[in-house]
Amino acid sequence: MAIHIKGGTLVTAENEVRGDLLIEGEKIVAVGEKLDVPAGAETIDAGGCYVMPGGIDPHTHMQLPFMGTVASEDFFTGTRAGLAGGTTMIIDFVIPSPQQRLMEAWKQWREWAEKACADYAFHVAITWWDESVHADMGTLAKEHGVNSFKHFMAYKNAIMADDEILANSFMRSLELGAIPTVHAENGELVFRLQQKLKDMGITGPEGHPISRPPEVEAEATQRAIRIAQVLGSSLYVVHVSAKEAMDCITRARANGQRVYGEVLAGHLLIDDSVYRHPDWDYAAHHVMSPPFRPKENQEALWRGLQGGSLQTTATDHCCFCTDQKRAGLEDFSRIPNGTGGVEDRMGVLWHAGVNSGRLTPSEFVAATSANAAKIFNIYPRKGSLSVGADADVVVWDPKATRTISVKTHHQNIDFNIFEGMEVQGLNRVTLSRGDLVYQDGDLRVEKGRGRYVERPCFAPYNQAVHTRNEATKPSAVERKKAAAE
Repeated sequence: MAIHIKGGTLVTAENEVRGDLLIEGEKIVAVGEKLDVPAGAETIDAGGCYVMPGGIDPHTHMQLPFMGTVASEDFFTGTRAGLAGGTTMIIDFVIPSPQQRLMEAWKQWREWAEKACADYAFHVAITWWDESVHADMGTLAKEHGVNSFKHFMAYKNAIMADDEILANSFMRSLELGAIPTVHAENGELVFRLQQKLKDMGITGPEGHPISRPPEVEAEATQRAIRIAQVLGSSLYVVHVSAKEAMDCITRARANGQRVYGEVLAGHLLIDDSVYRHPDWDYAAHHVMSPPFRPKENQEALWRGLQGGSLQTTATDHCCFCTDQKRAGLEDFSRIPNGTGGVEDRMGVLWHAGVNSGRLTPSEFVAATSANAAKIFNIYPRKGSLSVGADADVVVWDPKATRTISVKTHHQNIDFNIFEGMEVQGLNRVTLSRGDLVYQDGDLRVEKGRGRYVERPCFAPYNQAVHTRNEATKPSAVERKKAAAE
């Protein structure tokens, strides 16, 4: 059945215009005024509302095996919660165990994701290196639409990538036209600080941020940027939380490097005072890496988002319930790292960003969908309202309000880091590939209707990287051989 969204303001990353949308099947087929609407089309009145592309969360961890447990949110419940909040696509992570073949891990994650009710894609983590990893990266990029590879610079003695792995993988990504991404924290320093704090008798959640200060994030960010610079690679830095790390990205971009930064909704709104809360469970529920930072960092991150140093917003949605967090009751380094947010990202960013004047509606669209679609090369199929695009659309009511609460959210976790926050500006309608999946509080989802989205390599910026590398490649000096004496 065709769907006609009428009377709203169409918002893209480029502009705002009054107009209508016509959707047939899974695609947008017409955009503008006075559309030729077929008989029998369902009409959605968007009067007084914005009509925008559905959100893309480029950083989630559904059903993740981690630190001796498994995240409580699976691909069905997680994408369901996302749709309830206006997010119509996630990019999750395949994380192989050390020595595990990439293809084996990728197939396992694809199987887990078959229950998703919204579209999804995968970054694939490089946690070790040999020729099989080199080969599997090629298979994933050329045959399965994987154009981003993740590197954890933290988590020593587990999945941490050292400089040798980074160099090998960055070079291979460059060959394939893929983008390397990094979780930038100096794992060696974190490990040593954790041991030092525990020796001092600091075992509670308050030790977590002290063991991962902004300096360890800044060092790793700068190191990854310099490795990418030397090798001629692009780079995407996930969950930038500290001003010092963002400053590294700002300098690199000013010098012409293709470096992109991601910021989490939580890092924009929550500060590190949560770790000194007298309730251990409350404090532990905020344990994630990098941790929440002192207040001055939030304003710096907002400026980075406004000024273009940071391009995308995400959640790092990785849910662990209270009983799972309590695995670290006697040792903060054993608290499973992760918080929720996939349902709330759009609402809190509109409230704190657009309602405060930090962002325009078009900048909101750029930060919540279009920029991720462009960086990961699925634009304009995703992140746009253009003819031929997937009909991932939200009707956004700027006057609607909601008080966020664990009692009413759809996320499969017994805590919400935004608990009690009243936000103004919410999705009234969510369409996922043309299906009306959410309307005025009524969530209508079907397990398994989500599709895997292949992302081609050689995004336009990576084509530019290759052109630049070719234009500036070194050359040998031809010299006459010295005459024999």
